[in-house]
Amino acid sequence: MFDNLSQRLQATARKLRGQARLTDENMAQTLREVRMALLEADVALPVTKAFIGQVKEAARGKEVLTSLTPGQALVKVVHDELVALMGETNDALDLSVRPPAVILVAGLQGAGKTTSVAKLARRLVLDKKKVMLVSADVYRPAAIDQLQRLASEVGAQFFPSDTSQKPLDIARSAIDAARVQVADVLIVDTAGRLHVDADMMDEIKAVHRVCEPAETLFVVDSMTGQDAVNTAKAFDEALPLTGVILTKTDGDARGGAALSIRHVTGKPIKFLGTGEKTDALEPFYPDRLASRILGMGDVVSLVEEVQANVDMAQAEKLVSKIKKGGFDLEDFRDQMMQMEKMGGMAGIMDKLPGMAGKIPDASAAQLGDRQVRQTVAIVNSMTPQERQFPDVIKGSRKRRIASGSGTQVQDVNRVLKQFQQMERMMKKMKKGGMANMLRGMGGRFPGMPF
Repeated sequence: MFDNLSQRLQATARKLRGQARLTDENMAQTLREVRMALLEADVALPVTKAFIGQVKEAARGKEVLTSLTPGQALVKVVHDELVALMGETNDALDLSVRPPAVILVAGLQGAGKTTSVAKLARRLVLDKKKVMLVSADVYRPAAIDQLQRLASEVGAQFFPSDTSQKPLDIARSAIDAARVQVADVLIVDTAGRLHVDADMMDEIKAVHRVCEPAETLFVVDSMTGQDAVNTAKAFDEALPLTGVILTKTDGDARGGAALSIRHVTGKPIKFLGTGEKTDALEPFYPDRLASRILGMGDVVSLVEEVQANVDMAQAEKLVSKIKKGGFDLEDFRDQMMQMEKMGGMAGIMDKLPGMAGKIPDASAAQLGDRQVRQTVAIVNSMTPQERQFPDVIKGSRKRRIASGSGTQVQDVNRVLKQFQQMERMMKKMKKGGMANMLRGMGGRFPGMPF
């Protein structure tokens, strides 16, 4: 989401680091470039003006002007002001009320409310909460069926409803059922609505009064840019929102909504939707995001992703196997699947300090969901002998594997080549540790600075 903004700000930061001292001239030029980067990222003009003003004021402080590395000191000022702009710290859900704690979810149609409800439920279930979901969207029958299916997928209870009922009655009945079943949390999915539709806004106000929610979350599509900020502000004037879920941040949105919402509405972004799967919901940490935007990495988030997605027993087994000189296509397949869970190689490198944007687009694309699924299908089409001894895979075997996996022979060749490259990396890691492995990746990803 922040690719363009990140590239612009990192380029500006590199220029600053080469300066021996800060002057009015180079500071003015730097702030002009930062201003343009923010505006191009679709950050609201009032927000941009306020941000530049804060940076300018802080940059005139003694700590910056007397620093031995004033350019780096100014970059730190930009980082700190980005954090302040987005809300300082992560605002967690406040569910400290008497159970069931009700979470009311509102937003425009098509913003991703129903999917976000399921993602949120999944997080709470993993936190050992007993969660019930209910759909009060009586205007879109498919929404009820969709939520029921997603509830089953994430391990949450589902309270049935239908289009003949009134949203108010559904909410009352669901609260009673949640009490009877001793649910910790009840999440109420509401119909999409425009803030200019007076009848629909009156309806959700009434549902809010009945539910008395601990959290009222507004789901907004980051792809809508400044409209997302304006809509969030309008909803906040009608409902006492407690936070925002920003969806579709894995797309090509320019990031302006994430940088503007807190300043304009005063409401925190609590979660980012980073994909379509039910595990693609991240808590919003302003400090981590600011570091990633400026190319400083986000090692904490990377460690958390590893802990959440990597099977440690399997990883230890693989390490032991590599030490003994063994690494086969089954190991390669498993590693590709684990890597894909963490956003692919591009997603991993983006969180390492100084590595953001260093993987060429073409190489990063090879690690996309489609390629991973194709790789898994190809390896699964091999015999156990072929997975253990890839050298036996020649012409006729390649044709059979391609036919069995629904791919082409060139796809099989690609997988074998990728395996050979990773095998070489593993050998380097065995001989000389991580540094040698990273240097080996220079061949896998041409242009990487190892």
